[in-house]
Amino acid sequence: MLLFLGRRVPLSFVHRVTTCCPSSLSKPIWLIKLRSLTSTTHRTVFVSAASQNTRIMPERRPFVRLPTDVYPVNYGLSLKPDLIDFTFEGKLEAVVEVTQATNQIVMNCADIDIITASFAPQGGEEINATGFNYQNEDEKVTLSFPSALQKGSGSLKIDFVGELNDKMKGFYRSKYTAPSGEIRYAAVTQFEATDARRAFPCWDEPAIKATFDITLIVPKDRVALSNMNVIDRKPYPEDENLVEIKFATTPIMSTYLVAFVIGEYDFVEGQSSDGVTVRVYTPVGKAEQGKFALEVATKTLPFYKDYFSVPYPLPKIDLIAIADFAAGAMENWGLVTYRETALLIDPKNSCASSRQWVALVVGHELAHQWFGNLVTMEWWTHLWLNEGFASWIEYLCVDHCFPEYDIWTQFVSADYTRALDLDALDSSHPIEVNVGHPSEVDEIFDAISYSKGASVIRMLHNYIGDEDFRKGMNAYLLKFQHKNASTEDLWDCLEQASGKPIAAVMGSWTKQMGFPIIVVDQEQVSDDRILKISQKKFCASGPHNGEECPNWMVPISICTSEDPKCTKLKVLLDRPETTITLSGINTDQWIKINPGTVGFYRIQYSSSMLESLLPGIRDLSLQPVDRLGLQNDLFSLSRAGMISTVEVLKLMEAFVNEPNYTVWSDLSCNLGVLSSLLSHTDFHEEIQEFIRDLFTPIGLELGWDSKPGEGHLDALLRSLVLGKLGKAGHKPTLEEARRRFKDHVEGKQILPADLRSPVYLTVLKHGDSTTLDTMLKLHKQADMQEEKNRIERVLGAISAPDLIQKVLNFAISEEVRPQDTVAAIGGVAGSSKQGRKAAWKFVKDNWEELYNRYQGGFLISRLIKVNHSHRIMKSCVDVCAQNLPSTNTSSSFHFFLETVIP
Repeated sequence: MLLFLGRRVPLSFVHRVTTCCPSSLSKPIWLIKLRSLTSTTHRTVFVSAASQNTRIMPERRPFVRLPTDVYPVNYGLSLKPDLIDFTFEGKLEAVVEVTQATNQIVMNCADIDIITASFAPQGGEEINATGFNYQNEDEKVTLSFPSALQKGSGSLKIDFVGELNDKMKGFYRSKYTAPSGEIRYAAVTQFEATDARRAFPCWDEPAIKATFDITLIVPKDRVALSNMNVIDRKPYPEDENLVEIKFATTPIMSTYLVAFVIGEYDFVEGQSSDGVTVRVYTPVGKAEQGKFALEVATKTLPFYKDYFSVPYPLPKIDLIAIADFAAGAMENWGLVTYRETALLIDPKNSCASSRQWVALVVGHELAHQWFGNLVTMEWWTHLWLNEGFASWIEYLCVDHCFPEYDIWTQFVSADYTRALDLDALDSSHPIEVNVGHPSEVDEIFDAISYSKGASVIRMLHNYIGDEDFRKGMNAYLLKFQHKNASTEDLWDCLEQASGKPIAAVMGSWTKQMGFPIIVVDQEQVSDDRILKISQKKFCASGPHNGEECPNWMVPISICTSEDPKCTKLKVLLDRPETTITLSGINTDQWIKINPGTVGFYRIQYSSSMLESLLPGIRDLSLQPVDRLGLQNDLFSLSRAGMISTVEVLKLMEAFVNEPNYTVWSDLSCNLGVLSSLLSHTDFHEEIQEFIRDLFTPIGLELGWDSKPGEGHLDALLRSLVLGKLGKAGHKPTLEEARRRFKDHVEGKQILPADLRSPVYLTVLKHGDSTTLDTMLKLHKQADMQEEKNRIERVLGAISAPDLIQKVLNFAISEEVRPQDTVAAIGGVAGSSKQGRKAAWKFVKDNWEELYNRYQGGFLISRLIKVNHSHRIMKSCVDVCAQNLPSTNTSSSFHFFLETVIP
């Protein structure tokens, strides 16, 4: 066994061990090459005998993109799925262009058996392929021909068969229950990033675009959909139970955006103001649950058309709920696929947070119809731009459709601070990662690509201004429509529109990992306020001590107490430090850096500056988003050991009058982290008391029942506060939750959707085996996936070790859809110290089954992340303990709690 990062590694995982001794070190370094658990990638571990430090360096698989001597112009594709035996037959007739003579054609192909293949040059005789050489590891096939294919156009014909797999990728089967109670299967697709090759042999790279003519041969009682509208439907001559459905030719597009669905669905239909037909497909009998998404979609399409000044290019768009679906949604051009929970809203049984989630996901995927589909990244290296942009503009869209959601404040809590937390780790990566082998793509479908990407685009939009940003976006879309582009192409267009150094500024944010902490101090000279501002890299592990400290080009905005919503000065910090003079600032006025919390950095104020900002929190003169940002920065500084945790807890006292949901949500999240840390110390009960004291006043003000005139944010806040109080053991909340839960189970008084999560969480946290059995029964009875997911996420709150194990076993049972297993296990990992240990052991014990279930996709990486993120809590305890009072007694904790909250 090898001891690695404190854990024993079986020697079977060691690929090779070598040593070297650099001149700068007195002792050797061992280079230990480990076999990867999840791929053919080996990892080299650098172990210093002097320091016993380790660093993992991934070794990229050798990869060569497809040859350019033959490329597709049009795919004529016919597929005939068998929904009983889970196989499909396919016929491909592709118009291709041979650019130089060759006797072979190399394509992507995976899990497909080719029966026959031939090539016919335009006006020439057909040439049969004499061999099919599969390169399974690279997911390629080489078709060999007896003579050279000459330069020019031709037709490539391939007959093939494949499997409708159960891995939620490629062309796969999705299980559902018919209204009769019978278990049936739909045939659906998920091709991004590189799984179109599992449905048909193709040139499966984003830059190799072509048009598609798709025909589906399906049971006549099933719905069949694809990217385009149906242009012909006729009986299939070989089987009277089948029909042949032909779809219109697509625009030129990438393979990963192709889609087809065969199953049983109802739909609701509408038209956008600019004449695009919009349909939302739902499970049979649930058409009403598609109306909210239809409303969002019909508002969104015209919004994007106006924003980009480019019309939506297809005649229709379908949004469809898929029962088994690994991602949240997928932006296939003209046929957008979703998890049921990301599309369906039951007017009576869906909570406010679900409505908001559906609005955001619909906005995100429809943005891709322009940004990603019309203009596509040249290679996966530029994936971040696709996802980061859509993750930013989805908020712009929802703010347009539902201004009452205060969605930009929620962005800061949901995306901005999440990205800051992840990017402060030593294990982070730059936004723009050079992707070689496509198997590496799943590694960058993370919060850096999505949330940091969205955050720096938000900062860029603010730096440029909306008018120039839109002008640049329009130029970019028009210049590259139906083509491929890179990150630099967008920077060029925005630079020309704004006249600002966009490429230089953004390069510092996308090509290096991390972000700066802006350190600010001030001096008053007469009526002038002199600010000393410096930047250095912020690290979650503590102050950056590297020899070379990276610099960023940082857009700095400054406001004052005179008008907290108005930026008084903007500067671009392009050096390690600078001095700024603000004129006409009285001694009693405060200064705030980064109004709107738009710049992607943390701020460390001098003690006097921080003290002067506290009244702005108490009297609410600071914007909610700035109250949130101030608290979040301080909490992160305390986690990094740069300030005392007690300072943060004292700051929280200033939030006694706080009315804003998102501010409370962020406070709650940070207190949750602190609670998890302290679960490893003698202070755990004291932090629960602190939480109860902090949340009780707002809980009493809100009460349990909604009041006339309340809106979306009130519902979110009530759910948050009651859940927090219940989990912390607030006795009145626990008693009321138990009473309402009993009435709900007995059918006397059904819980409103917005109260279910906090009530379920509370009764489970303080419940027994009977409580758990009741919850499992509710799960089995639930007809709506939202309700099943709601229950799955809170089951892990149960406390008894044997019941925790029961929840974990339930998570991988037939009762839980494969894509929801991760959230159920994550719920256990995030619930308690015992839950974290049990979840990690469970994942290790069941690794083979879990890995086979997800086949190395991003769900398996999410499973590891959710367990790892909770396990690293233990390693943070020492830092936390250093920031608490020196004496390790409960009375000392009570003392400073009482000091913070009288």
